[in-house]
Amino acid sequence: MKKIATFLVGCLLAAVPVHSNATGLSLKELCAGEYAAKRIYGVNPLNDGESYSRLSDDHKQIITYSFKDGRQKDVLFDVSTARDVKLEKIDGYILSPDEKKMLIQTETKPIYRHSFTAVYYLYDIANRTLTPLSDNGPQQSPKFSPDGNLVGFVRDNNLFLVKLLFNNSESQITKDGKFNEVINGIPDWVNEEEFSTSCSFDFNADNTMIAWIRYDESKVSTFSFPWYKGSHPAKEQYAEYPGRYEYKYPMAGTTNSTVSVQTFDIKARVIRTMKLPLEADSYIPRIRFTSDPAKLAVFTLNRHQDCLEVYMANPRSTECKKILRDNVDKYVSENVFKNLVFYPNRFVLTSERDGYNHLYLYDLNGSLIKKAVGGQLIVKSFYGYDTADGSFYFSANPADDPMHTAIYRSDSKGKIEKLSAEEGDNSAIFSKNMKYYMNVYSNIRTPYVTTLCNRNGKTLKVLEDNQALVAKLNGQNLGTREFFQFTTGEGIQLNGYMVKPADFNPGKKYPVVMFQYSGPGSQQVLDSWGTGSMGGTLYEQYLAQQGFICVCVDGRGTGGRGTEFEKCTYLNLGYLEAKDQVETALYLGTLPYVDASRIGIWGWSYGGFNTLMSMSEGRPVFAAGVAVAPPTCWRYYDTVYTERFMRTPKENAAGYARGPISQADKLHGKLLICHGTADDNVHFRNSMEYAEALVQAGKPFMMLPYNNRNHNITGGNTRNHLYTSITNFFIENMK
Repeated sequence: MKKIATFLVGCLLAAVPVHSNATGLSLKELCAGEYAAKRIYGVNPLNDGESYSRLSDDHKQIITYSFKDGRQKDVLFDVSTARDVKLEKIDGYILSPDEKKMLIQTETKPIYRHSFTAVYYLYDIANRTLTPLSDNGPQQSPKFSPDGNLVGFVRDNNLFLVKLLFNNSESQITKDGKFNEVINGIPDWVNEEEFSTSCSFDFNADNTMIAWIRYDESKVSTFSFPWYKGSHPAKEQYAEYPGRYEYKYPMAGTTNSTVSVQTFDIKARVIRTMKLPLEADSYIPRIRFTSDPAKLAVFTLNRHQDCLEVYMANPRSTECKKILRDNVDKYVSENVFKNLVFYPNRFVLTSERDGYNHLYLYDLNGSLIKKAVGGQLIVKSFYGYDTADGSFYFSANPADDPMHTAIYRSDSKGKIEKLSAEEGDNSAIFSKNMKYYMNVYSNIRTPYVTTLCNRNGKTLKVLEDNQALVAKLNGQNLGTREFFQFTTGEGIQLNGYMVKPADFNPGKKYPVVMFQYSGPGSQQVLDSWGTGSMGGTLYEQYLAQQGFICVCVDGRGTGGRGTEFEKCTYLNLGYLEAKDQVETALYLGTLPYVDASRIGIWGWSYGGFNTLMSMSEGRPVFAAGVAVAPPTCWRYYDTVYTERFMRTPKENAAGYARGPISQADKLHGKLLICHGTADDNVHFRNSMEYAEALVQAGKPFMMLPYNNRNHNITGGNTRNHLYTSITNFFIENMK
């Protein structure tokens, strides 16, 4: 009866409307994206080095533009002029390497974070003909061969090949693919989620071979969650009886998929398995064919993820030779695979082996040619290597300035030059000849400004400055945004930002809402428009208009300061992170304008986990907290992510024993838990098991389940309901 009463109170609380400020922000408009800054998406640099293509905002055209001045040059595709097939709009496109053909993406249906199925059409740019890539059902992860005459794709866990020179003839390469058993050419759930990929196959340089990773997940345990009818969208098939979704999800310490690398000789139609000396529990995060058709690069990680090895496999002989071994302290960061790029006879790899993320150039034998970036610069993204003059282009932040990211060039002699002029957050897309780049700049007060620049950083054209948004926000009674630093009782200096009400009175005592994520390598305290729980610190501004001061602090374990700071939470997730959020609250309580008895905390996903850990740390500093989709026991989370930071439960029993569930009896403060019932990432089970622990500990709480929602908790009015509930909870318990 106590649980039911608590749940009903939560539902009633969520229904109470927040009083809006006529001259302030509207929460409903915020959740609907009406204050979203404009970005230029889908930019694809073209082979001429002078142009790029992108999908029009109305999704009806694919247009090319000049990198030099931003002018429109050509229309590659138009739904109104395409022949043979009539389309209203398209979802995306893939250009062939020779840019004579493209795959047009339609009828997209998301699966997980990166994966989706779609119906693709093959478009001939010269004659404007549009033909189905396949008549046998939707496809996943299609890819052109280097000569553009072949297309590989996956359907129903099997790999297929379409030969464009033979009247688009379709053949099936693999036949053992089966849902929840064997997957060919696309990753299983955990490899997709934690290694950020949706494609696991590649063509060789002379178009004679295709290679892929085969995932045998038959021994991986199955997880299921219920489907109800719901709405937005409604699942009519469950109108009378609920259904369920089942998929393979390996939890920490359990069995992973067995992975292998296979190749297909396109002419001989022979499948071979590479003789990869792989430990039974190892991962294959990436495979890439090199400029040599007989060399397939296979990247492997041991289960502890502290040793990256690169093998060169011969796709015909199946022999594999180890060319590189990179041992790092504690674990290899996932961004290694995001920044992996191959060039003729060489490749670029990042590594944290010396304590900072740096760039290294290797030949195809694994010999180090040079360390391209060193010192205390921390590389965020690698943009390209100019083979003509030996320069490397990348974004990075200095280790002593984690809040600011700039665009840099390292020349052939190792001299590093900063190209971006504005201080804040900068990211780039370079032309293929590295002659130009598109720069996206912002800071915490300035929405995204997109410019075209030459290779020396000179601005050539402003494409978007978001002045319409700036004008719209000027009348919204926004408060001040400022950065600060403080030193904890343990002598740790932490960075934070603070949003104060527009009518801030230093003689008044304000309640504070702290927001954080706190996960390994993450950063929330950035001088960027993306800062805050909605970006632009706009939700924080909304709370400020309700009378709160909003604060965010990056504690130990977060990124941008080097591996010593980032990896100090290894094997003990949540312990130091919670201490630092408690220390933040204690520091804030010393400020003359903060009411120390009215400090709240909230977060999503890992931020929800650390909200619970911070409220159970032992020092009763938080009056209220909100945990959205929180992991509550690391035994419930997946192998790759959890073991990267915690190893297995068998190896680290003490680390796994510490968590929100085991510390439920220490919870202090009012608590609201929000979670989607169809969360395939952090399962709803986490909140249910934690709720049971709170009940048995006699701790009151409120809980909001969101029907059929995944980890993002969106659809219809859902996001507005969620944020209204969070806001009202803090108003009811801290104002």
